[in-house]
Amino acid sequence: MLKITATTLLFAATTATHAGNFSIHVDATDARGMIAARHTYNGFGCTGQNIAPAIQWQNVPANAKSLALTVYDPDAPGSGWWHWVAIDLPVTSIGLPQGGALPLGAHALRNDFGDVGWGGPCPPAGDPPHHYVFTVYALDVPSLGLPVDASAAKASAMFRQHSVGKAETTLRFGR
Repeated sequence: MLKITATTLLFAATTATHAGNFSIHVDATDARGMIAARHTYNGFGCTGQNIAPAIQWQNVPANAKSLALTVYDPDAPGSGWWHWVAIDLPVTSIGLPQGGALPLGAHALRNDFGDVGWGGPCPPAGDPPHHYVFTVYALDVPSLGLPVDASAAKASAMFRQHSVGKAETTLRFGR
């Protein structure tokens, strides 16, 4: 008998792209299909290089006025873990380079490690591999007007309010 869990349903829901052909690609996997060690956090018992992966998106909805990017681990204990929230990305952008340099006018919010910017995977040792949901949102406003100290949860609520499309992909990492 097939056992379906909430995590299974979440994984199935987050691997699909939405809003027509709007799609996202993350260049971060190793030969095993897991997030490569160079992208993992350096701290909390992890020894990665904490390098943000290159991310590309295409076919942004025509009515979008800005973009936002999140990386979220729904498997983390508690309410999940925000690894990256970047907002006010220009609608004309097509991605971010490895290292996570943001275009002029865009900025990152504080992640759950307490850092501003990318915070790579670092699940508890011995946990099954965690799922990392990379989402780019097409928004109907040119700027969310959020300060750097805004919470990821507040930004997430605003994404839902202003979204005209989103694209997602899910990668995994365990240690």
